[in-house]
Amino acid sequence: MLRFFTFFVLLFSVQVQGYAHITLPKMFGNNMVLQRGIKIPIWGKSVPGANINAILGEIMVKATANGQGEWKVFFPAFKAGGPYKLSISESGRPGSGVELQGILIGDVWLASGQSNMEWSVQQAQNAVNEIAKADFPKIRLFQVEHVKKLNPQQDVAGGKWKICNPENVAQFSAVAYYFAKKIHLDQGVPIGIIQSTWGGTPVESWTSREKLLSSPITKAKTLANDTLAERHFVKDSLDQVRSWDILYHPYQNADKIIPQPDYNDSGWAVIEMPKLLKDFGIGHYEGMIWMRKKIILPETFLKSDVTLYIGRPDVNYSLYVNGTEICKTVWNTNPGQHYTIPARILKKGENTVTLRLAMLWGIGGLNPPADEMYITNGKARISLAGSWKYQKDLEPAMAKNRNYQYYPSLLFNSMINPLVPYGIKGFLWYQGEANDTAAYNYRKLFPMLIKDWRERWKQGNLPFLYVQLPNFKQIQPLPSESEWAELREAQALTLSLPNTAMACTIDIGEADNIHPGNKQEVARRLALAANKLVYKQDNIASGPLLKSFSKEGSRMRIRFTNAGNGLISKDAKALTGFAVAGEDRRFHWAEAKIEGNEVVVYSEKVPHPVAVRYAWADYPSCNLVNSDGLPANPFRTDNWKGITQK
Repeated sequence: MLRFFTFFVLLFSVQVQGYAHITLPKMFGNNMVLQRGIKIPIWGKSVPGANINAILGEIMVKATANGQGEWKVFFPAFKAGGPYKLSISESGRPGSGVELQGILIGDVWLASGQSNMEWSVQQAQNAVNEIAKADFPKIRLFQVEHVKKLNPQQDVAGGKWKICNPENVAQFSAVAYYFAKKIHLDQGVPIGIIQSTWGGTPVESWTSREKLLSSPITKAKTLANDTLAERHFVKDSLDQVRSWDILYHPYQNADKIIPQPDYNDSGWAVIEMPKLLKDFGIGHYEGMIWMRKKIILPETFLKSDVTLYIGRPDVNYSLYVNGTEICKTVWNTNPGQHYTIPARILKKGENTVTLRLAMLWGIGGLNPPADEMYITNGKARISLAGSWKYQKDLEPAMAKNRNYQYYPSLLFNSMINPLVPYGIKGFLWYQGEANDTAAYNYRKLFPMLIKDWRERWKQGNLPFLYVQLPNFKQIQPLPSESEWAELREAQALTLSLPNTAMACTIDIGEADNIHPGNKQEVARRLALAANKLVYKQDNIASGPLLKSFSKEGSRMRIRFTNAGNGLISKDAKALTGFAVAGEDRRFHWAEAKIEGNEVVVYSEKVPHPVAVRYAWADYPSCNLVNSDGLPANPFRTDNWKGITQK
C-alpha cells in the first residue's frame, strides 16, 4: 500500500510539472502600453530550467528560467504603434503559455503621490463634461491597488490595464489623465499611465528602506518598522471596518432620536459656526459629533419647499430637519451641498436643524464663509451661521487608526518595487502636503526619493516632473513664516537635480480646499514641462524663476529667468506678494514695479533692505506672471540658491 501511495505522489508531481504554466506579474496584461525607444523588459515565472520563447509582433526573444523558475527577456526597441500580440510559452510544452492582446507601443508615465494625484476625474471640476468626452482608445490606464507590506514585493496586489473611455476614466487620477490626454494629442503617440497613489502619505512611505537608512533624518523611524508584523495590519484593518461601520450606521438609532425637535440638548456645549474641529476646543478627536440649531421660520417660508445651503463641510455629514432625514453620510467632495426641504415638514415658528458630523484624521466641521450657510425660499434668506449646540461621545468612539500606509517604505515595498523594471518614459509626482510639519527636511527627503527610483529603474536619469504645492488656507494680513512656503522652497531646490521639472500652482489653489478642483491646469503645466524637457519642444514651460538680486540704495532689484516676452501683472493691477526686510529681519509688504525682465522692490518702512520675499505664505496674494500667464515661483532671497527650470 505504501509503495502504491509513493508511486501516486510521484505521478501526481510529474503531472503537476507537466501542466505547469507561465505566470506574469499583474502589470502585464491585455491593452497595456509598452515603452517605445528602449529595450523592453518582460519577466515572469515558469518551471525551473524551462526554455522560454517570447514573441511580440514578429520579434522572438528567448530566455531560460533559473533555479527559482524566474526568467526575464528584453525585446529590442520598438517605434510607437500597435496593436500587437504578446505570446510567451515554454519550449516543448504545448498549452503552457500566455497570450496578451491589444498591446500598444508608446510612452508610459508612472504617476504617484498623495491625494491630489489620487483625486479622480469625477471629483475634479467639470467632471460630467470631461468624462463624457474621455474617448481616447490610445490612452491606457493602470491603477495599482492599495496595499502595504513589510518587505519588498515582486507583484502588485491588483490592477488591470483599461482603455480610456467614459466608463473607465471617472475614477482615475485627474492630473494623470489630463496630462496623458495633452501629451497624446501633442505628440501623437499612445500613452500609458500607471497610477500608484495613496492619500495622506508622506514621501518616506514611497522610499525604499535601504535609501531611508542612509539618512539620519529617517534612519531611526525606519528601524522602528522592525517591531511590526502582519498581524498589526490585520488589527488595523478590522478597526477601520468598525470605524467605517460607525460612520455609515448611527449607533442604536441615534439618527431617529437625536434629531427630534423635543430631544433634550440643554446640557450641550455652545459654539459659533462655521468652525473646524481645531477651533472646537476639544483637541484631537476621532468620531461623530452631533450639532443642533433652532431657527424661526416666518409664514412666507411655509408656503412651498425651501432650499437649505449647508456651506462647506470639511469631511462627511448627515442632515436632518425637524427629525426628518434630508441626506445621509455625504462627503465634502459631493458637487452640491444644498438640499430641498419639503414644506410639509416645516413648522411655523421654531424649527430644528440637526447635523451629524464626522471628525476624521484630525479634521472635520464646517469651513467658512458663514454667508454660505442659510435657508432660502428664493426671495429671502435665514442664516444658519451663529450659535449651535454640540455634543460628542453620543456614539461609540472610533478605534484609533494607525495608518500604517504612512510608515516609512511600506508603500514602496508593495506599490513601487513590484513595478521595477517596467519600461517607462518618466515619473509624475504630486505630494508634499503630508510633510509640511517638517518642511525643511523635504529638501533632503524628496531628492532622496528621486535618486532611489532612478537607481531602481536603471534607465539613467529618468525625467521626473512634479507639482509644487498650491496656495492653501487663508491670506495672511502681515508677512509671516509659512510651512507651506518652506516646503515649496524645498521643492524648487530639487530642480538642481538633472532632468527634473516643476509645475508651479501658486495661483490655482483654494483657500479652504486642500484638493483644488482645477486639475486640468495642473496637468497642462506638467505637460508644458514634459514637452520642453522630454520631447524637446521650444516652448515656455515655467513661470518666472529668481535668477539673481542686488541692492540699489533703498531698493532691491530682482532678476528672473523664464520671463518669456516679459513680466506682467496677471490682473493688470499693482504687483502684490512682495515683502522686504532690513537687518532686523522684520518683513513689511513692499511696492514692486516691473522693469523689463526685472522687478524693483522697495518700502518706506525699510530704508536699508537686505532681503526680499515673494509669495511667502500659505495662501499668498500674488500676481506676477510671464507673457504666457505662468506664475512666478515663490522665493526668499534670505535663503536663496541658484535655481534653473530646465
